[in-house]
Amino acid sequence: MTTMNISLPEALKSFVDTQVTERGYGTSREYVRELIRTDQNRRQLRQLLLQGARSALGEPVHTAYFDALRQRVARSTKPGAKV
Repeated sequence: MTTMNISLPEALKSFVDTQVTERGYGTSREYVRELIRTDQNRRQLRQLLLQGARSALGEPVHTAYFDALRQRVARSTKPGAKV
């Protein structure tokens, strides 16, 4: 693992410290890592959406597909549920 040092204005440093405390991060390092991972995921999702938008139209999806998807989501949102 490599190290990266950054300098922040006091206002941003204060914001980061508040986020660490309020959101339960152990250190500012954990918070920054999570921000980077979130940005990576967002960029990947954007690329997938753009690929989908450029792709040819497929077959229409049947109502049963969405019903099954809703059931899966409902099961996964119950406490202790596995997807």
